[in-house]
Amino acid sequence: MTQLASMGGDTAADNEGGSNGPTVAPTPYDLGTPEGVLGAEELRLVDAWWRAANYLAVGQIYLMANPLLREPLQAEHVKPRLLGHFGTVPGLNLAYVHANRAIKARDLNAVFVAGPGHGGPGPNACAWLEGTYSELYSHIGRDERGMRAFFHQFSFPGGVPSHCAPETPGSFHEGGELGYSLLHAYGAALDSPELTVFCVVGDGEAETGPLAGSWHAAKFIDPARDGAVLPILALNEYKIANPTLLARIPEAELLELMRGYGYDPHVVAGDDPGTVHQLYAETLETCLDAIAEIQRRARSTDEVPGPDDAGPRWPMIIMRTPKGWTCPPQVDGQQVEGTFRAHQVPLPAARTDGTHRAVLEQWLRSYRPEELFDDEGRPVQELLDLPPTGTRRMSDNPVANGGALLRDLRLPDWRDYGVDVPNPGTTAHEATKVLGTWLRDVTRDNPTSFLTMAPDELASNRLQDILEVTGRRWQAQEGEFDERLDRQGRVIEVLSEHLCEGLLEGYLLSGRHGAFTCYEAFIHIVDSMFNQHAKWLQASAQVPWRRPIASLNYLLSSHVWRQDHNGFTHQDPGFLDVVLNKDPSIVRIYLPPDANTLLSTFDHCLRSRHYVNVVVAGKQPQFDYLSVEDAGLHCARGAGIWDWASSHDDAGTLPDVVLGAAGEIPTLEVLAAAAILRERLPDLRVRVVNVVDLMRLLPEDEHPHGLSDRDFDTLFTATQPVIFAFHGYPWLVHRLTYRRANHSGIHVRGYKERGTTTTPFDMVMLNDLDRFHLVMDVIDRVPSLGASAAGLRQEMADARLRARTYTRENGVDDPAVAGWTWPF
Repeated sequence: MTQLASMGGDTAADNEGGSNGPTVAPTPYDLGTPEGVLGAEELRLVDAWWRAANYLAVGQIYLMANPLLREPLQAEHVKPRLLGHFGTVPGLNLAYVHANRAIKARDLNAVFVAGPGHGGPGPNACAWLEGTYSELYSHIGRDERGMRAFFHQFSFPGGVPSHCAPETPGSFHEGGELGYSLLHAYGAALDSPELTVFCVVGDGEAETGPLAGSWHAAKFIDPARDGAVLPILALNEYKIANPTLLARIPEAELLELMRGYGYDPHVVAGDDPGTVHQLYAETLETCLDAIAEIQRRARSTDEVPGPDDAGPRWPMIIMRTPKGWTCPPQVDGQQVEGTFRAHQVPLPAARTDGTHRAVLEQWLRSYRPEELFDDEGRPVQELLDLPPTGTRRMSDNPVANGGALLRDLRLPDWRDYGVDVPNPGTTAHEATKVLGTWLRDVTRDNPTSFLTMAPDELASNRLQDILEVTGRRWQAQEGEFDERLDRQGRVIEVLSEHLCEGLLEGYLLSGRHGAFTCYEAFIHIVDSMFNQHAKWLQASAQVPWRRPIASLNYLLSSHVWRQDHNGFTHQDPGFLDVVLNKDPSIVRIYLPPDANTLLSTFDHCLRSRHYVNVVVAGKQPQFDYLSVEDAGLHCARGAGIWDWASSHDDAGTLPDVVLGAAGEIPTLEVLAAAAILRERLPDLRVRVVNVVDLMRLLPEDEHPHGLSDRDFDTLFTATQPVIFAFHGYPWLVHRLTYRRANHSGIHVRGYKERGTTTTPFDMVMLNDLDRFHLVMDVIDRVPSLGASAAGLRQEMADARLRARTYTRENGVDDPAVAGWTWPF
């Protein structure tokens, strides 16, 4: 450790709250001339840049004035609320400055991912030193005035967050939640052959499930056509309050763990800056040489890897440095540097406690700012000359602002893939199978900018036609009975929703396109990852220099209403509720009822920008309702009256009842109910409304797709009863429509958390969504019916009982139900 020096405090009157023991400030260290790959001058410059970044990081956490300590530090110079995290910053800055040295020496195209959660002061400081911050934020210049504004805004009302965020130049990874850094890094490296990603993984972050699985992501990197990721596991021993697992297992065990994942680990450890700089520089050279050799061999040889080839063993760095390195060693008699107490703010009472404030000043001065900044507060020239220039700066690399690189996909005309519909509700197709033929050609026509992610469910969700033009990406050993494996495949199948989500996010954030297909019930596994991505989209939309990226497109199949074979565990449509909690400007939900509307919907989704699109569609044969032309019109409207299914001609009169539907199976049951009513109650005026864009139910002032009150009332009426059959939980429709004039007249049927292994029709009966129950709902809610339709109501109740009895006796649905087609 650096030499400790005991510091005296101010008077007792100024020392509000007192002290429990000595508070010790760090002493400026003598770098010396440790032997290594760095010459004495280069070592001095690298260390100076590191000290400058550390100084700027501490300033961000503490100061709102007096940024260069031109006068003794006073209480009013310190922020009233000290928010931020210093513990991981010195390690991040160490990795950053050495990456810059390598970028210049090797002319690398590189980006930086800061995995440790709230390490934002570090990348912020590096971006300011590189000049990018001032280029993007003109009010924050690289001078004393700009430094003051730079410090003041950090974790301050109206300012910037304490973690890497969309406001951080060079960042494409949200630091507010842990576990995704390595996935974002590998996602960015896919199809980017010239890119190197320096990814710092926090040791607390490494304990999370997503990160633990992320080490396998290297097995999807093809050295011949992808970029490279250099993982840097930052071990500083502590999380917020207790030790980290990987820092406390024996080093031999840790090395074997990393080797077991397929890496070649290299250790950098120490607490003496000069020694660590030399060791890190030498280790980084070794790792980058190894990456270059892996890529050279893959790109220059005609040899095709054999089935026994396990793929390359990529290098990685294990970096052991103290938590809060260079901060005050002791505060109030307790050890801070190298402990969990350095995780956040090492001197929490610096504004109110004179001793803390005096030590803060000496901590800042220990970095020797007079050597780092000139009289105007600008970095001295040798610091300006150290990093790369232009877009070689990691803070200015367009990969980290992926929208700047984004190009439109080449999309075949979806209408050429549509199915013929001679009559609505009489022919049937597997909607996702039809979509798969279109996605096959999307994949073929965009061989370096479109990927499909599937947690082992591509064929299960009927998208297997994509495999006609590509294979499943695979770099590991192959077995005799494997099918459709391809080292350059455009489909990534791995039985981890976390990996699929994170790799796709990284791919999108760096300027490409993709889709993620998943069983509906299990998309919940990535609820939190979706949340963070949606927040990134929302925040980045408010940052003027951020360019919109391609939308995150979910295709949820094997849905709740056709998981009758797998049972209750596979029945959950609740992801829609999660999505609707996000900002309306970011999220979209689509429930196309047939194959042609699914084609039109997904074409729209792949053309869209900066959204999260959730599309729910079935994989089992279901009826075709709309021709290609009508499907395009219906999807453009988002919601509309199906005249052919209605028994109300709109000839100056209101319908007696509106049957609404959103979702494939709800649409089927509504149509079957409408047919019964049309046959048995021919004088009843029934309007059928189908909703494909769920956001149309919201008012126009709550969502860009929302309907005005007038348009909503035109569709659903302001006075007549509405029976609405919904794909998900019923209360979601009530939530969307509660402000509508006729909300009290809307009765919603949907999933009621009643499921099991049973037949398809029994599944809808369990949740009262079936056609017979919908007819009963109409009778119960149309005032002109009631007792006059009592016989039909009893008949419908009996029909339910007969249908259930049939399934219990025969194990299949009644043919009268299963074989139903639209009769008119």
